[in-house]
Amino acid sequence: MILNCIAVDDEPLALGLVCTFIEQTPFLNLVGRFSSAVEALKIIHQQKIDLIFLDIQMPDLNGLELARILDHGNNPNRPRIIFTTAYNQFALEGYKVDALDYLLKPFNYEEFLRAAHKAMAYAELVNKPAPAPITENDAIENEYLFLKVEYQLVRIALNDIVYIESLKDYVKVWLQSSEKALLSLTSLKSLEEKLPAKRFMRIHRSYIVSLEKISAITRNSVQINKLNITVGDQYKDAFNQFVSKWN
Repeated sequence: MILNCIAVDDEPLALGLVCTFIEQTPFLNLVGRFSSAVEALKIIHQQKIDLIFLDIQMPDLNGLELARILDHGNNPNRPRIIFTTAYNQFALEGYKVDALDYLLKPFNYEEFLRAAHKAMAYAELVNKPAPAPITENDAIENEYLFLKVEYQLVRIALNDIVYIESLKDYVKVWLQSSEKALLSLTSLKSLEEKLPAKRFMRIHRSYIVSLEKISAITRNSVQINKLNITVGDQYKDAFNQFVSKWN
């Protein structure tokens, strides 16, 4: 597989270096080089671009603004982005626009190639043929979800999840197999919609719990390991139905 790439940077030396790195990489095809995001946007609308190496601090339209334009509507065929910048304070914003990686200037070819391989792995995953239909027994044995953690998709077995905690724009997924939670930029509501209701329940605006991991319950709370979680008022009806099954 060959990825069609463009490089966008208003600094001529930085732009030249990225283009040299692209041309040295066998699975990357340099389609164009641009000193402004406005110019780059034109060719993105004209032909299929798979990957953009994109500077952030640029006049007229900066890299983050271009990324937000491309991210609008969540088009699965939009170009993926690897940011190339001298400013590490934009890392969180890069994560929010779903960038594949974030190269901090000055970077060498080894660092560039590592990011390029990440882009190739993503493209191969997206273009992988759909798997054969899964039988009900297979689904029971292989239930999992993919969660974006930093710049990669992490596969998590449903039976490994203990509880999920909301933390502003993020969620923390606590696993039975790890003492450290996984931090992901997503919402509790989004995960609630993906998780099977027979195995997971939202009992508070900030918590989803695995019903299998509950060790004790009271009228207004559940205990998981050493943690006691109070049931929120708006979730009490569903919780009481669950409690009635215990009785």
